[in-house]
Formats: sequence, C-alpha cells, structure tokens
Amino acid sequence: MQATSHAFKENAHRALGDRNLQTALGIVKRNFAGQRTAAVARMPEFERLRDEGRDIKNHVLQHLDLYLEAFEQKVVGLGGKVYWAADAAEARDHVLAICRAAGAKTVTKGKSMIAEEIGINDHLEQHGIAPIETDLGEYIIQLRRETPSHIIAPAIHLIKGQVEETFREAHTQLDPARPLAEARQLCDEARALLRPKFLAADVGITGANFLVAETGSSIIVTNEGNGDLTQNLTRVHIVLTSIEKIVPTLEDVSTLLRLLARSATGQEFSTYTTVSSGPRRAGDTDGPEEYHVVLLDNGRSAMLGTEFQDILRCIRCGACFNHCPVYGSVGGHAYGWVYGGPMGSVLTPQLIGVKEAGNLPNASTFCGRCESVCPMRIPLPKMMRHWREREFERHLQPSVYRAGLKAWAFLARNPPLYRFVTEIGAAVLGWTGRSRGRFRALPLAQGWTNDRDMPAPEGKTFMALWAERQKRRA
Repeated sequence: MQATSHAFKENAHRALGDRNLQTALGIVKRNFAGQRTAAVARMPEFERLRDEGRDIKNHVLQHLDLYLEAFEQKVVGLGGKVYWAADAAEARDHVLAICRAAGAKTVTKGKSMIAEEIGINDHLEQHGIAPIETDLGEYIIQLRRETPSHIIAPAIHLIKGQVEETFREAHTQLDPARPLAEARQLCDEARALLRPKFLAADVGITGANFLVAETGSSIIVTNEGNGDLTQNLTRVHIVLTSIEKIVPTLEDVSTLLRLLARSATGQEFSTYTTVSSGPRRAGDTDGPEEYHVVLLDNGRSAMLGTEFQDILRCIRCGACFNHCPVYGSVGGHAYGWVYGGPMGSVLTPQLIGVKEAGNLPNASTFCGRCESVCPMRIPLPKMMRHWREREFERHLQPSVYRAGLKAWAFLARNPPLYRFVTEIGAAVLGWTGRSRGRFRALPLAQGWTNDRDMPAPEGKTFMALWAERQKRRA
C-alpha cells in the first residue's frame, strides 16, 4: 500500500466534501459510541477489568522474548511451524513460500490488519495466486480495490447504495434485474458467491486477536463465521500476526475478551471466538493438515522501553476511532495508510517514519476521549505529543510554523514583555472587531478563518481582567 499520510490535509479536505462518506460516518457517531456506553453501564466491574487488562499487557511487554519463545515451543510441539519476520518483506516471503509449497492457486482470507500492513494480497497476485477476502466488509472493498477505513468495520465509509452498485458491477454473471436494495439481499448474495470459494481454496490466511503462550493457540474474534471456514476447510492454515499479540494464559485471554467486544461494538461477546491449536490431529473431524504462524516485528520491538511502548497494549477494538472527532469528520482513508484514528496517529509514524506520517499526531483536538474509552488505558494524547516533539526536533514542520513557535517561546520566557504584547493585541483586536464581534479573516490565522469566524476579544486580557477583579474585592 502506497502511503499518503504526508498529504493528510489534502485527504481530509476531500473527505469533508464527500457527501456519501459524511453520511456513512454518521453511523459511527450514532451507533458504536452509544452501544459501548450501554454495554459498559451493564458491567460494574469494567473499570477494574481495564486495570487488569493493562497490567496483563504490561507484564507481557516486559517479558516479550520469554513468552514468544514459549509460544513457539508449544506450536512446534503440536505439529505446527513458526516463522519470524523482521519486516514486511520477510513476512510476505514466508507466506508466499508456504502457499507455493502447498501448490496453492487460491487463498481465502479472514480480516487481518497485518495482511494489510505487509500488502500480502498484491504480493500473492503478482505471483499468480488469487487472494479472496471472506469478511463481508473486506470483500466489498476488495471488489472496489480500496483499503479498509476502520480496523473493525473495513467498509464503514460506504453507504448501502454504493455497495449495491459495486455488486452489480462485479457480479455480472447474475440477473441484472435482481433486487439488491436491502442489506439482507446484499449479504445473501455475497454468501452465495463466497461459499464455493471456501470449498475450493488451497490455503486459508487469518490474523489473530491473541496468541496464547500457555497452549500455543491463536484466537480470532469475528461476527460472521468466515474465519472458521477459512481455517477449517483449507488444507493449510496460515496465521499472520504481530509479536505483541501474545498473552500468557487462556485465563488472561478471558479478561481481554470481556473488554474487547464491549469496547468495539457494544456486544457482550463477539458471535464467534475461535481457538486454533495446531493442525488436525488423529480423530479430529475437521481442521487443516498444516498450521503455520508468521510473526511480524516490523519496528515493534524497537518501541520497547521507549515512550511509545504503551501502544503495543492495543487490542484493536477501534474504540478510539469511534469516539475521535477528527476520525468522525474525515474517516480512515484520510490518514493515508493502514491504521487510522488516534492509535494510527501513534503507531503509523513508528512503522513508516515520522517524515511520512508526521501530520497524523497533529490531527488531534487532544480532547482526551480516545484515552478515556481505551480498554487498555493507553495514553494516546501523551504519545502524540511525543511524536510532535520528534517532528519539531527534526525540523519537519513548515518554517512559518517553527518561526511562530519560536516567537511565542521567546515571549513566554519574558513575562513582562508577554503581558505588554498581549495587552496591546487584545486592545487592537477588541477595537477593530467591536462592530461585528467577530473576524471573517485575520493575518496569520487563515487556518481558522478559512472555515469559521474568529470571535473578537473583549479588549482586555484575562490577566488584566483578573487584576481588576482582585482590586474590586480588596
């Protein structure tokens, strides 16, 4: 995937003018946030579980090597294989080699953000292997040659009419007069077309919400059941995931699962929670003949022990997306890479560089809603501020912006001069804006006045008004 994070401002401008997108984003604001609030209210121990979940992941990150080695030993003992990938290229090579060894022509896939991160679909297609997305949202955007706009709802940026149009363009073998106006009809059509794909596929690729060191298991959480078909009907199952998904025990997983669905969709529990532990054993009625786990680092280990380590606690629930006013206005594609929203604003600069993704940590109001709803208590605003510091240190901001900050810093270090300048500024702006009470345009403030009026000040600074009030009280 070609990153366009550097063009966030242009991407956001287009998104704000996209009527269909704005209609679709209303669903995020109305549904996800409200459903989470209701689910949390029904669970008095939710805040305690957040603390437990945070502590579990912190413990894992402090001993990540130990748990990853224990996981590998368990997988191998069960008859599976583990592959280590330092970067996206290595991960792609491992997956391709497994598919070639299996003689694969088609590959079914469950929803996986790691697959998006390494661009596995394009890589397989370039080598003559057809990847078939089986999650409904992923299937829709694959037909449209788009990328996910949300980590749990890949096609949330589309409205129903756009999906109908896509199906009519792609499914030309079906009756053009068939009714497709209802969501149920769209789901039924996708299900009917995907069923033979499941049966014919040679290899199934899934992600993993969690890896369990105690048992060597991978766990996926879905609402459609496509993940089960992907890994059970094919001869070869590939789990494509990243190193921070490891959890010590099944009991720890149970804690995190109680947080995940409630934070993501407001459900008590996802419809399907599937545990896979190695290939089919003698006496098993189903399951793959081969079980492979590809573990991706891709810059994550470099975050350990740094101010960005806490983002590795993320369980990909999407709660920060669903409550972020910036994401809610521009959607996921504006962020220009795999991960959007507040978590993407922290993770993406690490994975593709702050030079490319430096705009993302600035795409925040710092309202703090992302941190307040994060089930793992990840301090997202604090880490975005750290990325802003990195961006400033490397002189990546526009020169006008840097000059403005330097001027403000000079004044802030000289309180008498600061008060003098602000008092003059407040007086002048108060006098010039007194007739209308607002400014439609201001020099050096076009970023504000291009889209909204700037309220005119009263004519006095807060400090001056406070001093007057204190005198009256005396």
